[in-house]
Amino acid sequence: MDLAQALMKTCYQMNRQMETGLSPEIAHFNMYPRADQKDVEVKPADRHNLLRPETVESLFYLYRVTRDRKYQDWGWEILQSFNKYTRVPSGGYSSINNVQNSQKPNPRDKMESFFLGETLKYLYLLFSDDLELLSLDTCVFNTEAHPLPIWTPA
Repeated sequence: MDLAQALMKTCYQMNRQMETGLSPEIAHFNMYPRADQKDVEVKPADRHNLLRPETVESLFYLYRVTRDRKYQDWGWEILQSFNKYTRVPSGGYSSINNVQNSQKPNPRDKMESFFLGETLKYLYLLFSDDLELLSLDTCVFNTEAHPLPIWTPA
């Protein structure tokens, strides 16, 4: 559990340390940092955000297991960043080209289906007052965030 929480903190910080509060698609950890370098490097071709669910999915699981409200708080911050930088005036959301530029993140005019089917679902479950809604004791989620009942042989 300590490793899971440490990895979650790293994912959360990856979001928070970008100007938009959203993580890049790819980041490279500098294993041998110098004083003039950052701990993480994001190359220009990798600084886009596709509205992926993995971070909020992890927040959901850790909140359900620990009941630590900081995971809800972190999810709220990420949701606010999605709303500020990826929501489009005509409705819906769009992936963005540059998480490192809050003045000009450049929408890509594309919203992947996993944003609705996974990212927003996990955010909904993270904030649900009903902690037994889709209980982890009675269902599992497949890789596309579809809940499946846990089958027990008779």
